[in-house]
Amino acid sequence: MQKREELYSGKAKSIFKTDDPDRFIMEFRDDTSAFDGVKKAQLSRKGMVNNKFNAFVMEKLKDAGVPVHFEKLISDNESLVKNLKMIPVECVVRNVAAGSLCKRLGIKEGTVLTPSTFELFLKNDELHDPMINEYHALAFGWATQDQLDQMRSLTFQVNDVLKTLFANAGMTLVDYKLEFGLFEGQVVLGDEFSPDGCRIWDAKTGEKMDKDRFRQDLGNVIEYYEEVGKRLGVTF
Repeated sequence: MQKREELYSGKAKSIFKTDDPDRFIMEFRDDTSAFDGVKKAQLSRKGMVNNKFNAFVMEKLKDAGVPVHFEKLISDNESLVKNLKMIPVECVVRNVAAGSLCKRLGIKEGTVLTPSTFELFLKNDELHDPMINEYHALAFGWATQDQLDQMRSLTFQVNDVLKTLFANAGMTLVDYKLEFGLFEGQVVLGDEFSPDGCRIWDAKTGEKMDKDRFRQDLGNVIEYYEEVGKRLGVTF
């Protein structure tokens, strides 16, 4: 698969065209950012760690019947993925209260949520990814009802698989965000699943093992990303 011109460069990943119009190369860079790009840094090995972490998780989800855009690793920092028409709506599941939920609703961090909550956000950096509901998505044409239903169902299917996976490795999957797109008319999981887009705590100590280490200046960000991966069985 020949790598061609860059199609898109985001905060931490770049997308390149290939000689197959239905396949892209997704490159994970060492860039990291928080607070809508206000805080930025370069973290050595981050691209490699997130690429391999994402590949591991995507294979687990694929084995569980979740349609994913990931196809295969092609280098330490690159993966071959399907060319999706992305739906500009992020799906967020929260198993434990943390982050913006605590700020918005005054909920104590660490409160176990039963049932887990499901929220929608518009993917728009300029607007700071505002929270929306299904009526917004329908009224403004961001997604159809059938697509929203499938996205919600798949997001909770992912939760069933990954909560168990992390729990068996001594960790709590606190929350995460997912993005979806369309491939040949089918709703497919896109983007990535890595410690950049979820919260992970040590099940015994509650120690944070995710991007909050960067947001909150806790240090050893990539070391903790690698520790999470190694507990799950990722080979770096």
